[in-house]
Amino acid sequence: MSKDELFVIIKDILVQEFYLEPAIIIPGASLTTDLDLDSIDAVDLIVKMKEYTTDKIDPAQFKNVKTLQDVVDILFPLVKAP
Repeated sequence: MSKDELFVIIKDILVQEFYLEPAIIIPGASLTTDLDLDSIDAVDLIVKMKEYTTDKIDPAQFKNVKTLQDVVDILFPLVKAP
C-alpha cells in the first residue's frame, strides 16, 4: 500500500465516521483547526486504523501530530502488506 492509498483510507474513515466534507480533507489539513478533531476523535481514528496495520499503534506517537499528512507518515510504516 502506498501513502496515497493510505490517505484515501483515512479520508474515507473521516467522511464516514466523522461526517467531514471530502473537500476539506487534504494532506496539509490541520487536525484541530481545519478538521475540528479533538483528542477523543484522534483516538477513535487510531482504533479505526488498527485493521489496516500490522503492529499495535502507540497513541503516544500522535502527541505531536498536527496535519493529516503527519498521521499518514506515522501510520505508513505500520501498514499491512497487500
